[in-house]
Amino acid sequence: MTHEDYKRLAIEALEYSYSPYSHFRVGACLVCENGEVFQGANFENASLGATICAERCAASNAIIKGNRRFKSIYISCDSGYAWPCGICRQVMNEFKSCDMQIWVGGKEVEWKMMKLSQLLPESFGPEDLGV
Repeated sequence: MTHEDYKRLAIEALEYSYSPYSHFRVGACLVCENGEVFQGANFENASLGATICAERCAASNAIIKGNRRFKSIYISCDSGYAWPCGICRQVMNEFKSCDMQIWVGGKEVEWKMMKLSQLLPESFGPEDLGV
């Protein structure tokens, strides 16, 4: 698959969003080290703490299929940019296979990329626990 395919899949995943409270749809396309790709979308809950971000939805889809090493993720929203929240950054840090590329963009905006190490400097992860 190409860079453009990953972007398209992230934008396509917006259609799966369940966001009746914030009306802020987010779609993601997660690329694993082995080349497998998983989509995710945010889904909200009346108990807002139970809301799941698109990035963690995609990660859960990958993990259930046995993937533990993530290479990059593409994140889209309807307008502007949806950089990953702190919890999502920490989850990606747990399963990164390298300095993950985090791409954000959409139909209306140019795509931007940052490395996970830029978004989560001085992180705490599995390597700190000898794993």
